[in-house]
Amino acid sequence: MNLSDIRKNYSRETLSEKLLCEPFHLFEKWIGEAIDGKVSEPTAMVLSTVSEDHKPSSRVVLLKHFTKEGFHFFTNYNSRKGREIKANSQVALLFFWPELEREVRVEGRAAFSPTSLSDQYFSERPFESQISAIVSRQSETVANREELEQLWKIKEAASQGAKLERPAEWGGYFIQPERIEFWQGRPNRLHDRILFVKKGEEWVVSRLAP
Repeated sequence: MNLSDIRKNYSRETLSEKLLCEPFHLFEKWIGEAIDGKVSEPTAMVLSTVSEDHKPSSRVVLLKHFTKEGFHFFTNYNSRKGREIKANSQVALLFFWPELEREVRVEGRAAFSPTSLSDQYFSERPFESQISAIVSRQSETVANREELEQLWKIKEAASQGAKLERPAEWGGYFIQPERIEFWQGRPNRLHDRILFVKKGEEWVVSRLAP
């Protein structure tokens, strides 16, 4: 297999910095079009963190809420990502919607989501997913799949359909963006790259070479 022969010429859309003054309206438009366009996992984003010894790691998480203040996702605070965020709150997000030939890159600082938002989201999760969040010691070593399933079944039986409380170690983070880049694929690899950088309360917009 010759991987160098695999290539695609992008030609769906264009992107101009002349029509943009802040990033959130455009992000809302793009993710809305990804959802409406039936893109596979439109809210999926790659979260990259860095450990205390400066080693990066990445994984896919799901965007569950966003405002002009930040992008929220939910996880176990004791997971590897949680431990790395505690050590270094500077993180990066990457959205990629290949069907739309678009990418969004976010760099910023992670902080805990409001407790009320974590409680609300946990209460909205399916009962079965609530159990998984409670019993899973995320990122820790387990003996086998059977151990996980047994823990889940024990908790399900003990709960008997009762309302479950959010575990203290599980909740949301939100990424406060400092840089947001929008990438639109264009023909001949002359892609559009529009960058927003936060300066005080304002966003400075510029075009980057592809």
